[in-house]
Amino acid sequence: MTMPCLLSGPPLDAGGERLHSQLTRLGPLPPPQRRGEVIDELEVAGLLGRGGAGFPVATKWRAVAGRGAGDAVVLVNGAEGEPLSHKDRLLMTSRPHLVIDGALLAADAVGAEEIVFYVGSDHRAAQQALSRALAERGSEITRPLRLVPSPTGYVAGEESAAVHYVNDSVALPVTTPPRPFERGVRGRPTLVQNVESLAAAALVARFGGAWYRSAGREVTKGTSLVTVAGSVPRPGVVEIELGTTVGEVTSAAGGRRGEVSAVLLGGYFGAWAGVDDAWDQPLDPAMLRARQLTFGCGVVSLLPAGACGVETAAWIMEYLASSSAQQCGPCVFGLRAIADATMRVATNRAAEHDLERITRWSGQLAGRGACRHPDGAVAMMRSALGVFADDFAVHQDNRRCLHGSMRSAVA
Repeated sequence: MTMPCLLSGPPLDAGGERLHSQLTRLGPLPPPQRRGEVIDELEVAGLLGRGGAGFPVATKWRAVAGRGAGDAVVLVNGAEGEPLSHKDRLLMTSRPHLVIDGALLAADAVGAEEIVFYVGSDHRAAQQALSRALAERGSEITRPLRLVPSPTGYVAGEESAAVHYVNDSVALPVTTPPRPFERGVRGRPTLVQNVESLAAAALVARFGGAWYRSAGREVTKGTSLVTVAGSVPRPGVVEIELGTTVGEVTSAAGGRRGEVSAVLLGGYFGAWAGVDDAWDQPLDPAMLRARQLTFGCGVVSLLPAGACGVETAAWIMEYLASSSAQQCGPCVFGLRAIADATMRVATNRAAEHDLERITRWSGQLAGRGACRHPDGAVAMMRSALGVFADDFAVHQDNRRCLHGSMRSAVA
Protein backbone atom coordinates (compact mmCIF):
# COMPACT_ATOMS: atom_id res chain seq x y z
CA MET A 1 0.00 0.00 0.00
CA THR A 2 1.38 3.41 -1.00
CA MET A 3 -1.36 5.44 0.69
CA PRO A 4 -0.77 6.78 4.22
CA CYS A 5 -1.94 4.10 6.61
CA LEU A 6 -2.80 3.88 10.27
CA LEU A 7 0.63 2.50 11.13
CA SER A 8 2.69 4.60 8.70
CA GLY A 9 5.30 6.79 10.31
CA PRO A 10 8.00 6.22 12.93
CA PRO A 11 8.93 2.71 14.13
CA LEU A 12 6.10 1.22 16.17
CA ASP A 13 8.42 0.38 19.05
CA ALA A 14 9.59 3.99 19.37
CA GLY A 15 6.66 4.99 21.56
CA GLY A 16 3.85 7.39 20.79
CA GLU A 17 4.39 9.57 17.73
CA ARG A 18 4.73 13.23 18.66
CA LEU A 19 2.28 15.80 17.36
CA HIS A 20 4.86 17.64 15.24
CA SER A 21 5.82 14.40 13.50
CA GLN A 22 2.23 13.54 12.65
CA LEU A 23 1.47 17.05 11.37
CA THR A 24 4.56 16.88 9.17
CA ARG A 25 3.46 13.53 7.74
CA LEU A 26 -0.29 14.03 7.38
CA GLY A 27 -1.00 17.74 7.67
CA PRO A 28 -3.69 19.29 9.88
CA LEU A 29 -7.29 18.27 10.30
CA PRO A 30 -9.99 20.24 8.48
CA PRO A 31 -10.94 23.40 10.40
CA PRO A 32 -13.72 22.92 12.98
CA GLN A 33 -16.31 24.71 10.84
CA ARG A 34 -15.91 22.09 8.09
CA ARG A 35 -15.93 19.03 10.29
CA GLY A 36 -19.66 18.49 9.86
CA GLU A 37 -18.81 17.49 6.28
CA VAL A 38 -16.78 14.56 7.57
CA ILE A 39 -19.89 12.40 7.97
CA ASP A 40 -20.54 12.69 4.22
CA GLU A 41 -16.97 11.64 3.48
CA LEU A 42 -17.26 8.68 5.86
CA GLU A 43 -20.35 7.61 3.96
CA VAL A 44 -18.50 7.82 0.64
CA ALA A 45 -15.64 5.83 2.18
CA GLY A 46 -17.99 3.08 3.39
CA LEU A 47 -15.93 2.85 6.58
CA LEU A 48 -17.15 0.06 8.85
CA GLY A 49 -16.58 0.03 12.61
CA ARG A 50 -13.58 -1.98 13.72
CA GLY A 51 -14.81 -2.99 17.17
CA GLY A 52 -16.26 -6.28 15.97
CA ALA A 53 -19.81 -5.60 14.81
CA GLY A 54 -18.79 -3.82 11.59
CA PHE A 55 -21.57 -1.20 11.74
CA PRO A 56 -21.22 1.69 9.23
CA VAL A 57 -19.45 4.57 10.93
CA ALA A 58 -21.31 7.32 9.06
CA THR A 59 -24.69 5.88 10.07
CA LYS A 60 -23.62 5.78 13.70
CA TRP A 61 -22.38 9.39 13.67
CA ARG A 62 -25.55 10.63 11.97
CA ALA A 63 -27.72 8.94 14.58
CA VAL A 64 -26.02 10.87 17.37
CA ALA A 65 -25.77 14.13 15.42
CA GLY A 66 -29.51 14.01 14.78
CA ARG A 67 -30.32 13.74 18.48
CA GLY A 68 -27.77 15.98 20.11
CA ALA A 69 -28.17 19.69 20.67
CA GLY A 70 -24.54 20.40 21.46
CA ASP A 71 -24.77 18.17 24.51
CA ALA A 72 -23.74 14.78 23.08
CA VAL A 73 -20.80 12.71 24.35
CA VAL A 74 -18.11 10.83 22.43
CA LEU A 75 -16.89 7.67 24.18
CA VAL A 76 -13.60 6.48 22.68
CA ASN A 77 -13.63 2.72 23.15
CA GLY A 78 -10.16 1.28 23.75
CA ALA A 79 -11.19 -1.48 26.16
CA GLU A 80 -10.06 -4.29 23.80
CA GLY A 81 -11.11 -7.23 25.95
CA GLU A 82 -10.68 -9.84 23.19
CA PRO A 83 -7.76 -12.04 24.35
CA LEU A 84 -6.34 -12.57 20.86
CA SER A 85 -6.50 -8.94 19.70
CA HIS A 86 -3.68 -6.44 20.20
CA LYS A 87 -4.40 -3.92 17.46
CA ASP A 88 -6.17 -1.26 19.51
CA ARG A 89 -3.55 -1.04 22.21
CA LEU A 90 -0.79 -0.88 19.56
CA LEU A 91 -2.61 1.95 17.81
CA MET A 92 -3.15 3.90 21.03
CA THR A 93 0.46 3.35 22.11
CA SER A 94 2.16 4.20 18.82
CA ARG A 95 -0.26 6.61 17.08
CA PRO A 96 -2.16 8.31 19.92
CA HIS A 97 -2.62 11.60 18.06
CA LEU A 98 -4.44 9.84 15.24
CA VAL A 99 -6.90 8.44 17.77
CA ILE A 100 -7.29 11.88 19.38
CA ASP A 101 -7.84 13.43 15.94
CA GLY A 102 -10.69 11.02 15.33
CA ALA A 103 -12.24 11.81 18.70
CA LEU A 104 -12.07 15.58 18.06
CA LEU A 105 -13.56 15.15 14.60
CA ALA A 106 -16.38 13.04 15.96
CA ALA A 107 -17.07 15.52 18.75
CA ASP A 108 -17.41 18.39 16.28
CA ALA A 109 -19.42 16.33 13.81
CA VAL A 110 -22.02 15.08 16.30
CA GLY A 111 -22.08 18.15 18.55
CA ALA A 112 -20.46 16.68 21.64
CA GLU A 113 -19.77 18.62 24.80
CA GLU A 114 -17.46 15.97 26.28
CA ILE A 115 -15.02 13.24 25.20
CA VAL A 116 -14.40 10.15 27.34
CA PHE A 117 -11.40 7.92 26.60
CA TYR A 118 -12.32 4.44 27.87
CA VAL A 119 -9.08 2.42 27.87
CA GLY A 120 -8.38 -1.05 29.24
CA SER A 121 -6.96 -0.84 32.76
CA ASP A 122 -4.24 -3.34 31.83
CA HIS A 123 -3.26 -1.36 28.70
CA ARG A 124 -0.93 0.87 30.69
CA ALA A 125 1.37 1.85 27.82
CA ALA A 126 -1.67 2.95 25.83
CA GLN A 127 -2.98 5.02 28.74
CA GLN A 128 0.38 6.70 29.19
CA ALA A 129 0.76 7.44 25.47
CA LEU A 130 -2.71 8.97 25.27
CA SER A 131 -2.12 11.04 28.40
CA ARG A 132 1.14 12.45 27.00
CA ALA A 133 -0.48 13.14 23.63
CA LEU A 134 -3.43 14.92 25.22
CA ALA A 135 -1.02 17.12 27.17
CA GLU A 136 0.71 18.00 23.88
CA ARG A 137 -2.56 19.25 22.38
CA GLY A 138 -2.81 21.99 25.00
CA SER A 139 -5.33 24.72 24.25
CA GLU A 140 -6.49 22.99 21.05
CA ILE A 141 -8.84 20.91 23.20
CA THR A 142 -11.61 23.23 24.32
CA ARG A 143 -14.17 20.74 25.67
CA PRO A 144 -13.96 18.59 28.81
CA LEU A 145 -12.33 15.22 28.44
CA ARG A 146 -11.36 12.42 30.77
CA LEU A 147 -9.55 9.10 30.61
CA VAL A 148 -11.46 6.29 32.32
CA PRO A 149 -9.64 2.96 32.83
CA SER A 150 -12.03 0.17 31.88
CA PRO A 151 -12.14 -3.02 33.95
CA THR A 152 -10.62 -6.18 32.55
CA GLY A 153 -13.23 -8.45 31.04
CA TYR A 154 -14.66 -9.57 27.73
CA VAL A 155 -18.00 -7.78 28.04
CA ALA A 156 -16.54 -4.52 29.40
CA GLY A 157 -16.01 -3.21 25.87
CA GLU A 158 -19.60 -3.78 24.73
CA GLU A 159 -20.95 -0.29 24.07
CA SER A 160 -23.78 -0.29 26.61
CA ALA A 161 -21.45 -1.86 29.21
CA ALA A 162 -18.93 0.93 28.56
CA VAL A 163 -21.62 3.58 29.10
CA HIS A 164 -22.88 1.74 32.19
CA TYR A 165 -19.39 1.75 33.67
CA VAL A 166 -18.77 5.43 32.97
CA ASN A 167 -22.11 6.29 34.56
CA ASP A 168 -22.27 3.85 37.46
CA SER A 169 -18.94 1.96 37.66
CA VAL A 170 -20.69 -1.26 36.56
CA ALA A 171 -19.29 -2.76 33.33
CA LEU A 172 -22.35 -4.84 32.41
CA PRO A 173 -24.44 -4.53 29.24
CA VAL A 174 -27.78 -2.76 29.43
CA THR A 175 -29.95 -4.07 26.64
CA THR A 176 -33.32 -2.46 27.18
CA PRO A 177 -33.94 0.77 25.25
CA PRO A 178 -32.81 3.48 25.04
CA ARG A 179 -29.53 2.62 23.34
CA PRO A 180 -26.39 4.75 23.92
CA PHE A 181 -26.94 6.86 20.80
CA GLU A 182 -30.29 7.88 22.27
CA ARG A 183 -29.34 8.27 25.92
CA GLY A 184 -25.92 7.26 27.18
CA VAL A 185 -23.30 8.99 29.35
CA ARG A 186 -25.11 11.29 31.83
CA GLY A 187 -28.29 10.69 29.85
CA ARG A 188 -26.83 12.40 26.76
CA PRO A 189 -26.82 11.03 23.19
CA THR A 190 -23.51 9.14 23.10
CA LEU A 191 -21.32 8.00 20.23
CA VAL A 192 -19.39 4.89 21.31
CA GLN A 193 -16.69 4.28 18.72
CA ASN A 194 -13.71 1.94 18.60
CA VAL A 195 -10.26 3.58 18.51
CA GLU A 196 -9.31 2.10 15.13
CA SER A 197 -12.54 3.40 13.62
CA LEU A 198 -11.76 6.91 14.91
CA ALA A 199 -8.17 6.80 13.66
CA ALA A 200 -9.38 5.72 10.21
CA ALA A 201 -11.92 8.56 10.26
CA ALA A 202 -9.06 10.99 10.88
CA LEU A 203 -7.43 9.82 7.63
CA VAL A 204 -10.70 10.03 5.70
CA ALA A 205 -11.19 13.59 6.96
CA ARG A 206 -7.79 14.60 5.60
CA PHE A 207 -7.79 12.77 2.26
CA GLY A 208 -11.44 12.07 1.45
CA GLY A 209 -13.78 9.14 1.07
CA ALA A 210 -12.79 8.44 -2.55
CA TRP A 211 -9.14 8.29 -1.51
CA TYR A 212 -10.01 5.75 1.19
CA ARG A 213 -11.85 3.58 -1.35
CA SER A 214 -8.75 3.40 -3.53
CA ALA A 215 -7.60 0.59 -1.24
CA GLY A 216 -9.46 -2.69 -0.93
CA ARG A 217 -9.36 -5.57 -3.36
CA GLU A 218 -12.87 -6.97 -3.15
CA VAL A 219 -16.31 -5.83 -1.99
CA THR A 220 -15.36 -3.83 1.12
CA LYS A 221 -12.96 -0.97 0.55
CA GLY A 222 -10.20 0.46 2.70
CA THR A 223 -7.59 -0.90 5.06
CA SER A 224 -7.70 -2.57 8.44
CA LEU A 225 -5.49 -3.75 11.26
CA VAL A 226 -5.26 -7.52 11.78
CA THR A 227 -3.77 -9.40 14.71
CA VAL A 228 -2.03 -12.59 13.58
CA ALA A 229 -1.70 -15.20 16.33
CA GLY A 230 -1.06 -18.88 16.89
CA SER A 231 1.36 -20.92 14.81
CA VAL A 232 3.41 -18.16 13.14
CA PRO A 233 7.01 -17.08 13.83
CA ARG A 234 6.15 -13.40 14.30
CA PRO A 235 2.72 -13.00 15.89
CA GLY A 236 1.55 -9.42 16.02
CA VAL A 237 -0.38 -6.71 14.20
CA VAL A 238 -0.24 -6.07 10.46
CA GLU A 239 -2.11 -3.54 8.35
CA ILE A 240 -3.79 -4.87 5.23
CA GLU A 241 -5.90 -3.85 2.30
CA LEU A 242 -9.28 -5.44 2.89
CA GLY A 243 -9.48 -8.45 0.61
CA THR A 244 -5.94 -9.62 1.40
CA THR A 245 -6.06 -13.39 1.83
CA VAL A 246 -5.44 -15.39 4.97
CA GLY A 247 -2.38 -16.90 3.33
CA GLU A 248 -0.91 -13.47 2.55
CA VAL A 249 -1.52 -12.24 6.09
CA THR A 250 0.19 -15.35 7.41
CA SER A 251 3.18 -14.69 5.14
CA ALA A 252 3.45 -11.17 6.57
CA ALA A 253 3.84 -12.79 9.99
CA GLY A 254 6.63 -15.08 8.80
CA GLY A 255 4.55 -17.90 7.30
CA ARG A 256 3.27 -21.04 8.93
CA ARG A 257 5.33 -22.46 11.75
CA GLY A 258 4.86 -26.11 10.87
CA GLU A 259 1.66 -27.72 9.69
CA VAL A 260 -1.63 -25.99 10.45
CA SER A 261 -5.04 -27.65 10.62
CA ALA A 262 -7.51 -24.78 11.13
CA VAL A 263 -7.84 -21.01 11.40
CA LEU A 264 -9.91 -19.01 13.87
CA LEU A 265 -11.15 -15.85 12.14
CA GLY A 266 -12.49 -12.88 14.08
CA GLY A 267 -11.40 -13.85 17.59
CA TYR A 268 -13.35 -15.64 20.32
CA PHE A 269 -16.63 -14.40 18.82
CA GLY A 270 -15.44 -15.51 15.41
CA ALA A 271 -15.61 -18.76 13.48
CA TRP A 272 -13.34 -21.69 12.69
CA ALA A 273 -12.42 -22.73 9.17
CA GLY A 274 -10.28 -25.60 7.92
CA VAL A 275 -6.91 -24.39 6.72
CA ASP A 276 -7.51 -25.49 3.11
CA ASP A 277 -10.83 -23.65 3.04
CA ALA A 278 -9.41 -20.55 4.69
CA TRP A 279 -6.04 -20.12 2.99
CA ASP A 280 -7.23 -18.28 -0.12
CA GLN A 281 -10.16 -16.61 1.65
CA PRO A 282 -10.11 -12.81 1.23
CA LEU A 283 -10.32 -10.97 4.53
CA ASP A 284 -13.30 -8.92 3.43
CA PRO A 285 -16.20 -8.51 5.89
CA ALA A 286 -18.90 -8.92 3.24
CA MET A 287 -17.31 -12.00 1.65
CA LEU A 288 -16.64 -13.62 5.02
CA ARG A 289 -20.23 -13.04 6.11
CA ALA A 290 -21.49 -14.75 2.96
CA ARG A 291 -19.60 -17.87 4.06
CA GLN A 292 -20.86 -17.75 7.67
CA LEU A 293 -17.43 -16.55 8.73
CA THR A 294 -16.61 -13.20 10.34
CA PHE A 295 -14.00 -10.47 10.20
CA GLY A 296 -14.92 -9.46 13.74
CA CYS A 297 -12.17 -7.52 15.49
CA GLY A 298 -9.60 -8.56 12.87
CA VAL A 299 -8.00 -11.72 14.27
CA VAL A 300 -6.37 -14.51 12.27
CA SER A 301 -5.18 -17.29 14.58
CA LEU A 302 -3.63 -20.50 13.25
CA LEU A 303 -4.07 -23.83 15.02
CA PRO A 304 -1.09 -26.22 14.71
CA ALA A 305 -1.89 -29.60 13.18
CA GLY A 306 -0.73 -31.28 16.40
CA ALA A 307 -3.14 -29.31 18.58
CA CYS A 308 -6.58 -30.54 19.56
CA GLY A 309 -9.39 -28.42 18.16
CA VAL A 310 -11.84 -29.91 20.62
CA GLU A 311 -9.71 -28.90 23.58
CA THR A 312 -9.08 -25.44 22.15
CA ALA A 313 -12.79 -24.86 21.58
CA ALA A 314 -13.54 -26.12 25.09
CA TRP A 315 -11.15 -23.66 26.71
CA ILE A 316 -12.53 -20.77 24.65
CA MET A 317 -16.08 -21.75 25.68
CA GLU A 318 -14.98 -21.96 29.31
CA TYR A 319 -13.50 -18.47 29.06
CA LEU A 320 -16.63 -17.04 27.43
CA ALA A 321 -18.97 -18.70 29.93
CA SER A 322 -16.88 -17.35 32.81
CA SER A 323 -16.70 -13.88 31.22
CA SER A 324 -20.40 -13.42 30.63
CA ALA A 325 -22.47 -10.70 32.26
CA GLN A 326 -24.32 -13.34 34.30
CA GLN A 327 -27.54 -11.34 33.87
CA CYS A 328 -29.83 -13.79 32.10
CA GLY A 329 -30.55 -17.50 31.85
CA PRO A 330 -28.89 -18.11 28.45
CA CYS A 331 -25.57 -16.89 29.90
CA VAL A 332 -25.89 -18.19 33.46
CA PHE A 333 -27.22 -21.61 32.55
CA GLY A 334 -26.90 -22.02 28.77
CA LEU A 335 -23.28 -21.05 28.21
CA ARG A 336 -22.23 -22.77 31.43
CA ALA A 337 -23.94 -26.01 30.38
CA ILE A 338 -22.29 -25.92 26.94
CA ALA A 339 -18.88 -25.09 28.41
CA ASP A 340 -19.10 -27.90 31.00
CA ALA A 341 -20.23 -30.48 28.47
CA THR A 342 -17.56 -29.44 25.97
CA MET A 343 -14.88 -29.66 28.64
CA ARG A 344 -16.03 -33.16 29.56
CA VAL A 345 -15.78 -34.21 25.93
CA ALA A 346 -12.37 -32.54 25.52
CA THR A 347 -10.93 -34.23 28.61
CA ASN A 348 -12.27 -37.67 27.66
CA ARG A 349 -14.90 -37.74 30.41
CA ALA A 350 -17.89 -37.38 28.10
CA ALA A 351 -21.27 -38.40 29.46
CA GLU A 352 -23.64 -40.22 27.15
CA HIS A 353 -25.16 -37.83 24.59
CA ASP A 354 -22.89 -34.89 25.60
CA LEU A 355 -22.00 -34.16 21.97
CA GLU A 356 -25.65 -34.31 20.99
CA ARG A 357 -26.51 -31.87 23.78
CA ILE A 358 -23.75 -29.44 22.82
CA THR A 359 -24.99 -29.42 19.24
CA ARG A 360 -28.62 -28.92 20.24
CA TRP A 361 -27.96 -26.26 22.86
CA SER A 362 -25.65 -24.31 20.56
CA GLY A 363 -28.43 -24.16 18.01
CA GLN A 364 -31.05 -23.09 20.54
CA LEU A 365 -29.21 -20.32 22.38
CA ALA A 366 -28.65 -17.73 19.66
CA GLY A 367 -30.86 -14.66 19.91
CA ARG A 368 -32.19 -15.53 23.36
CA GLY A 369 -29.80 -13.63 25.60
CA ALA A 370 -30.20 -10.22 27.18
CA CYS A 371 -27.14 -9.13 25.18
CA ARG A 372 -25.16 -10.52 22.25
CA HIS A 373 -22.64 -12.44 24.34
CA PRO A 374 -24.38 -15.84 23.97
CA ASP A 375 -24.71 -15.29 20.21
CA GLY A 376 -20.97 -14.80 19.71
CA ALA A 377 -20.09 -17.74 21.94
CA VAL A 378 -22.36 -20.26 20.25
CA ALA A 379 -21.38 -19.06 16.78
CA MET A 380 -17.78 -20.01 17.59
CA MET A 381 -19.00 -23.31 19.04
CA ARG A 382 -21.12 -24.25 16.02
CA SER A 383 -18.20 -23.61 13.68
CA ALA A 384 -15.94 -25.76 15.87
CA LEU A 385 -18.45 -28.61 15.79
CA GLY A 386 -18.28 -28.54 12.00
CA VAL A 387 -14.53 -28.08 11.44
CA PHE A 388 -13.51 -30.56 14.17
CA ALA A 389 -16.43 -32.97 13.69
CA ASP A 390 -14.25 -36.09 13.45
CA ASP A 391 -12.26 -35.15 16.55
CA PHE A 392 -15.44 -34.46 18.52
CA ALA A 393 -16.78 -37.88 17.53
CA VAL A 394 -13.62 -39.67 18.67
CA HIS A 395 -13.62 -37.80 21.98
CA GLN A 396 -17.28 -38.64 22.56
CA ASP A 397 -17.36 -42.24 21.36
CA ASN A 398 -13.88 -43.48 22.26
CA ARG A 399 -12.99 -41.18 25.17
CA ARG A 400 -9.62 -40.40 23.65
CA CYS A 401 -7.79 -37.62 21.80
CA LEU A 402 -5.96 -37.96 18.50
CA HIS A 403 -3.70 -34.99 19.33
CA GLY A 404 -1.46 -33.67 22.06
CA SER A 405 -2.59 -30.98 24.48
CA MET A 406 -1.62 -27.61 22.94
CA ARG A 407 -4.42 -25.22 23.86
CA SER A 408 -1.96 -22.35 24.31
CA ALA A 409 -1.36 -22.44 20.55
CA VAL A 410 -4.54 -20.40 20.07
CA ALA A 411 -6.61 -19.93 23.21
